[in-house]
Amino acid sequence: MEFPTRDDVDGLLDPQPLPPFARVAYEPPTETVTNPRQRLRSELATLPLEELERGATVALGVGSRGIHDLAAYVTEAVSALRDRDLEPVIVPAMGSHGGATAEGQRDLLAALDVTEERIGAPIDARMDVEEVGEVTVGETTVPAYVSTAALEADGVVVLNRVKPHTNFTGRIESGLVKMAVVGLGKQAGANAFHSTAIAEGYVPTLEALLSVVREALPLLGGIALVENFYEETAHVEGVPADAFEEREPDLLERAREEMATLPHDDLDLLVVDEIGKEISGAGMDTNVIGRYEVLNAPEPERPDVDLIYVRGLTAHTKGNGNGIGLADLTRRSAVEQLDLQQTYANALTSGSLAKARLPVVAPDDELAVRIACSALGGYDPDEVRIAWIENTTDLEELYVSEALLEELTDDVAVLEHGRLSFDDGAMTFAAEE
Repeated sequence: MEFPTRDDVDGLLDPQPLPPFARVAYEPPTETVTNPRQRLRSELATLPLEELERGATVALGVGSRGIHDLAAYVTEAVSALRDRDLEPVIVPAMGSHGGATAEGQRDLLAALDVTEERIGAPIDARMDVEEVGEVTVGETTVPAYVSTAALEADGVVVLNRVKPHTNFTGRIESGLVKMAVVGLGKQAGANAFHSTAIAEGYVPTLEALLSVVREALPLLGGIALVENFYEETAHVEGVPADAFEEREPDLLERAREEMATLPHDDLDLLVVDEIGKEISGAGMDTNVIGRYEVLNAPEPERPDVDLIYVRGLTAHTKGNGNGIGLADLTRRSAVEQLDLQQTYANALTSGSLAKARLPVVAPDDELAVRIACSALGGYDPDEVRIAWIENTTDLEELYVSEALLEELTDDVAVLEHGRLSFDDGAMTFAAEE
């Protein structure tokens, strides 16, 4: 596919004067766990590991989500299990991620520094599953699938971050329940879950499938992590398998209070440097940008962002550009990073087709910004509300247009004033001398 070149687009839109910008620091108050690895070890000890005989195998479910210091936590869990004379094995619990292949899931873990050499335990990345039963949710009957590698273990523990989901809002969202049901269901389980959840609701589908999965698996429990605004560990908790539904709502509420958000929730244009699966399952956190784009799901009320421009993909996402469809604009260099096999495998399994569609593709940053300003209608450089961020996880520093400076709160400080400049079409911030 050939996209319009700069020469093709340049004459269609007049250049627009841009507002002054400022680089600002955003530092809301947060909580942080001291010595989180030791806390993980002590919380792991609260799970019923004593039920296992010496030498028993424990499948440790590990996902592809961006978790602060994930490799260190996995290594600590492996060490703690070995200290109890148990044999840990890492089972990727990430549904269809990694192109729904064993090699792809190994690669995703390796990108997060979770390798056999680093953690000192084998990784069983087989995509094989077994159907362990079925449930009826509303008017839909759905099969439950579980990873063969997890079923073969003597015990199973899932390690995951509890956080608001990127497709829906409910009492249970992204966390231990979802990893047990969807992550350990591999591609088949993820597909069965999503196709039913879209029609019957995410929370009822999760809870119904969990009852079957929990009965089929030797599920001991999980380690729940909650992270703060800075993506540091704010809370670690061991949760027995039979308490997943009871504890997750409280953990989710804590995660919602601690999560990274923009300092402004009414924007004309949001510029995002990079999207990726390690940042969010949707490439960028839908709770930060205010868009779900999911069939039958209402959009979040806040934030209100009129246009989104995505500039590229992270290296760790391995070409999986799922979420690029949440943007209105992107640039040609971002499209050249896409691996459509990875992207489509994720979108087709989740049923969130909109997240894989291609937005308008601009030749470069300068023309992308020009297109956005024109599309806003009634553009006024003195009033336009623009924020430019690295990604939806790293929000400690960002660039904002001058109109937003009038609304600074106590946790936002101006670091320097300047303007946007374009060198060969590439956008940079030029500070005032």
